[in-house]
Amino acid sequence: MNIHEYQAKELFDRFQVPSPKGKVASTPAEAEAAAREFAGSPLVIKAQVHAGGRGKGTFKNGFKGGVHLIESPEQAADFAGKMLNETLVTVQTGDAGRLVRKVMIAEAVDITHEYYLAILMDRATCRPVIVASTEGGMNIEDVAHNSPEKIIRQFIHPLLGLQAYEVRKITAALGLTGDFAKQFAKLLGNLYKLFIQCDCSMLEINPLVTTPDGRVLALDAKFGFDDNALYRHPDIVAMRDKEEEDPREVAASEYDLNYIGLDGNIACLVNGAGLAMATMDIIQHYGGEPANFLDVGGGASKEQVTAAFKIILGDPNVKGIMINIFGGIMDCNVIAEGVVAAAKETGLPIPLVVRLEGNNVDAGKATLAASGINITAATTMADAAQKIVALVG
Repeated sequence: MNIHEYQAKELFDRFQVPSPKGKVASTPAEAEAAAREFAGSPLVIKAQVHAGGRGKGTFKNGFKGGVHLIESPEQAADFAGKMLNETLVTVQTGDAGRLVRKVMIAEAVDITHEYYLAILMDRATCRPVIVASTEGGMNIEDVAHNSPEKIIRQFIHPLLGLQAYEVRKITAALGLTGDFAKQFAKLLGNLYKLFIQCDCSMLEINPLVTTPDGRVLALDAKFGFDDNALYRHPDIVAMRDKEEEDPREVAASEYDLNYIGLDGNIACLVNGAGLAMATMDIIQHYGGEPANFLDVGGGASKEQVTAAFKIILGDPNVKGIMINIFGGIMDCNVIAEGVVAAAKETGLPIPLVVRLEGNNVDAGKATLAASGINITAATTMADAAQKIVALVG
């Protein structure tokens, strides 16, 4: 789960991570009122979408940039009118872009230097890792490619937590001294507490800045949270903006299904993440393109299977479906009953290939055979993949 920048500021305030004050607005009038609250301060207006590269983005109405300095409340209203309910295209959104439903009015600050700072979960070592660089305000991928020596990494022991010597090491590597060093040390400590206590999977600040008046501030933030731990954080769940997510993934999450939409035209319905990955691979091996990753889990109910089927058919790009089930815990007949129920309800307008194996497979095959639905049976994964690719053609 991701959150907006204005919501990140709320978490920063809770954990005493210094950042410029800001206020969210949904209409030009609200933007103007927010700007008046900060009267006398230089201000910036930022489009609120779950994507990076906003400053260099372009709206489909021709307005350039999702981040602008503003000089008056009237200009805040003017710019908000050009951003709100318009689609912003950035390097991270793709050509489809993202609809801007909110903007944030925030204090603009003079900058002495920009830094990059992030805390991530490193899968290779199963530890949190702090990544920092003196080259902030730009794509960290470009820094890693062009100047890898400027990337600082510090792995943190998951039980011992962030140690003082590690903070000093990172501070020195960034070249921060004096009061800047003291402020950064406090900021980093509070940031790590936020990361751990809120079960974050990613916390990125780009840029972290020093200012001419002697402050260290987190200017922009991007968060990711461990979905498996969200039950512990109802306050963070309340920040979820479903309108920023793929509606198919939102629907799948309501039935505890693991779904990720892709760009192909052959849908997959599989039980088990490993089998789902193998199914996508074998479809590609035989010349097809998978339309999704969909894992119904090891103990899905008939209702979950029916919901999964409907989500698949809700994608207009899908021209065929491959069901690949290995029944260990899963009962093959449960899958078959769900498929039959969903197919009868939707009319099944596209080819369907089913491969069942394992627990109660004979009953599952009998249910499919007796359904009267046009289903192509397959005996192996390869057989199923070849048949669905040929049918989609």
